Amino acid sequence: MPKGRLEAFSDGVIAIIITVMVLEMRVPQGGSVQALRPVLPVFLTYILSFVYVGIYWNNHHHMLHTCSGVTGLMLWANLHLLFWLSLFPFATGWMGENHFEAVPTAVYGFVLLMAGIAYLMLQRAIIRAQGPDSLLKKAVGRDWKGKVSLVLYLAAIGVTLLSPRAAEAVFVAVALLWLIPDRRIERRLAE
Repeated sequence: MPKGRLEAFSDGVIAIIITVMVLEMRVPQGGSVQALRPVLPVFLTYILSFVYVGIYWNNHHHMLHTCSGVTGLMLWANLHLLFWLSLFPFATGWMGENHFEAVPTAVYGFVLLMAGIAYLMLQRAIIRAQGPDSLLKKAVGRDWKGKVSLVLYLAAIGVTLLSPRAAEAVFVAVALLWLIPDRRIERRLAE
């Protein structure tokens, strides 16, 4: 299968995820600035989730540039990633609507953790398909950002029951870590 079909399908699913997230936001009741106060947690959660979905889309795009074809294992690993990304609207809405309470925040963290694991599984499936001289393997190396992210998600989930705000700070920190453009794949492709 050509990789273009996988890219197009993934792009479509990710676009729908973002659309569903924005459609879940309620319009404030009233025209004053005070009317924004009740919807602010939902809006802040939406911003964080939009950034995360954007990061996944960007890195997914770069990762697929290293492929010449797609294997069955890659298809299933990609669907696994898209499954966890498709839960972002649910987790985003629940955490925002409940003003960052502990359990919804922990569930949000769990969805982030599982999406991170699924992304690494897709990455490994691509590396496996490319063989021992994998371009992706050379580009990501030991992938310290991916592994550190998973550890930070686990820590945040553990901290959530004590301090949801601390967990949210970790979620923002991980997003900022990935927001810095990762040029490893671009450099390898240019070589």
